[in-house]
Amino acid sequence: MALALISGALCIAAGFARLGFLTNFLARPILTGYLNGIALSIIAGQLGRLFGFSLAPAGIFRLIAEFIGKLAQTHLPTLLVGLLVFALLRVLKRVSPKIPAPLVAVALGIAAARVFDLGGRGVALLGRIPAGLPTPTIPTLRESDLVPLALGAAGLALISFNSAMVTARSFAVKNRYEIDSNQEFIALGFADIGAGILQGFAVSGADSRTAVNDSVGGKSQVTSLVTAAVLVLVLLFFTVPLAWLPIAVLSAILVHSALGLFDLKSLTRLRQVAPQEFRVAIITLLGVVTVGVLPGVVFAVGVAIVQVLAKASHPHDALLGRAPGGNVFVNVATHPEAQTVPGLVIYRFDAALLFFNADHFKTRVRTVVAEAAMKPQFVVLDAETMALVDTTGAASLVELSEELAGRNIIISIAAAKAPVRFILDRTGATEQIGSERHYPSVAAAVESLLRM
Repeated sequence: MALALISGALCIAAGFARLGFLTNFLARPILTGYLNGIALSIIAGQLGRLFGFSLAPAGIFRLIAEFIGKLAQTHLPTLLVGLLVFALLRVLKRVSPKIPAPLVAVALGIAAARVFDLGGRGVALLGRIPAGLPTPTIPTLRESDLVPLALGAAGLALISFNSAMVTARSFAVKNRYEIDSNQEFIALGFADIGAGILQGFAVSGADSRTAVNDSVGGKSQVTSLVTAAVLVLVLLFFTVPLAWLPIAVLSAILVHSALGLFDLKSLTRLRQVAPQEFRVAIITLLGVVTVGVLPGVVFAVGVAIVQVLAKASHPHDALLGRAPGGNVFVNVATHPEAQTVPGLVIYRFDAALLFFNADHFKTRVRTVVAEAAMKPQFVVLDAETMALVDTTGAASLVELSEELAGRNIIISIAAAKAPVRFILDRTGATEQIGSERHYPSVAAAVESLLRM
């Protein structure tokens, strides 16, 4: 209880501190792989209950291997109940999607259990559920417990938030709506506090229940309010009939809902358009079904970050030439009609100039200078696409300027943005390169240099 209360307080504080940006690392391919992985995990996790035997919790491959090994233990009445309910759910979804199919399935399952004495035939039933509501309580703590509880609550808050947000963002992408991650942080905090006061433990988003909610058309918070109200009514008045509910009915509902999570079209599109992102989606899917949701997603995020850094360390660049009939400079590789300016190399680096790509930048400038048709007198760096330069990038510009100066080649910088100019000024790079060698545009730089 105390852990839930402290975790809730930390979540609320994190929401007000706007730490929800942590979810920005959950890229679309990760969310696509997550949803498909969750669908497989839900289905695999229900196979034992549908067939009437138990399976030890494990990764999907071990689970399927154990499932195949126990097929001889299949309990036919349980399997029949599960298959009939599953067929009913699929038919109702196709014939009349507005009917609350899971509710109909639960009601019919309870009725069938009573009429045909399914429990007596060996079909596992939900069993007795304690009636009534928990009493609100504030836990008592010893001073020596505060530090370990606070440390544990911090980890719990981070894990539960990221787990919930993977689910939330996945369904937001699927159904095309926006979520406020900071508001979600705060909401999770209040949910944790409510759970702690009511003698519960810390909570998070539940992918299986979210899948059911999505499959029946839930579209707003009203769904949760109705669910909560019905849950209270059930706990007060309907726990006795629920004891007759066959567990196979619940399994069939989960499998039916999980099928709606498969997004093979997105995976196919990723494979065709962006093979690297497709691999991230598959890594996420395999991680979720083998090592679990959070470790799988964390590993996929790590792979995605490595891919981004790899791309950023070797970004696109271009040698520029003058377009016919104007004073516009374009990439000569994609505009063969553009003409390079004699005596000048105009080079564009299409990324921020930072510590992990600074050496690549210098290598590329040396290459374009060496490959010029004639030795240039000037190198113009089009910095318009550089959003940022760090101290290492600024130092590389100075080093390159000095190196080219030793070969009687002058480097100039054109169209640098304010953040870039700020770093160059603060590090002294502007003065070392020469303040007169900074121009507002490539055209201005070319015009000035050609007059020299």
